[in-house]
Amino acid sequence: MGSGSWPTWNSPDGAYITYVSANVKAIGAVPMFTLYQMASRGEGNLSAVNDPTFMASYWAQVKLMYQKIGATGLPTLVNLEPDFWGFVLTGAPGGDPTKVPARVSMVTECASQPDTAAGLAGCLLTLGRTYAPKAKIGFPPSFWGRDATTVGNFMAKLGADKADFIVGQTSDRDAGCFEVASPVAECAGRGGGPFYWDENNVATPNFKQDLAQWSAVRSILGNLPMLFWQTPMGVPSATPGGTPGHYRDNHVHYMLTHPTEYTAAGVFAIVFSGGGSTSASINTDGGQFARMFQAYVANPAPYPH
Repeated sequence: MGSGSWPTWNSPDGAYITYVSANVKAIGAVPMFTLYQMASRGEGNLSAVNDPTFMASYWAQVKLMYQKIGATGLPTLVNLEPDFWGFVLTGAPGGDPTKVPARVSMVTECASQPDTAAGLAGCLLTLGRTYAPKAKIGFPPSFWGRDATTVGNFMAKLGADKADFIVGQTSDRDAGCFEVASPVAECAGRGGGPFYWDENNVATPNFKQDLAQWSAVRSILGNLPMLFWQTPMGVPSATPGGTPGHYRDNHVHYMLTHPTEYTAAGVFAIVFSGGGSTSASINTDGGQFARMFQAYVANPAPYPH
């Protein structure tokens, strides 16, 4: 928001979406954009959503985003405000988003929406349906130590079941980044672990446990299809830790060797990319992702319809 925010990255305002969409189309892929503007006033600062000046700018940018997406004419995925809904759940009285005041009805298209966090979610959907009818829209729940039923019921109160899909944030950092004796700042403060998942699905944490909790949320939200996002790209190792760009992780290895477990659970896409500057990438993983992705493309998992 404000000076330096995404609409100003290219000219005219908002052309970032035009350029990215064209580049993605050129390689035969589907564009995906993540709206992440609520944190610009500080993560967890719920007072911002009831500030008329902040929200006037916010809604103008949301509308511009959807208008630019609509102008491409392309089917596009939109991920709405990661982490923000977790802060709403944490800060809402009784975990009820209808009790968090927000400036919503100031938007002409959303005049009938309540001035609450639930209305905010509804307006994000309304603007998308109005200006980018080919877009598919998803909300990202945050667990943050809560059980699946609590999270699912909260997202249902927001109206996330009216979206097109659910966004599951996988981890956002390689496990090894949390395991080192002195984690870098972006991996500090995440608790004592364990962080590395068991591919045999016996010890905790493991992949089937994770799928089970997402399936429970999904059952509350009308069994919407799921997309996993910000999935770390580290390479498996029996040795904990690692170094920047080379921290161990096994999400790529497990997910791309067990794809039918994911499609059977309603997962239609997995977006691989670390969430931090020290995360492993396709440039530091020794070719792991390229090899495994090529193998997957040669034998993709069927998606049940």
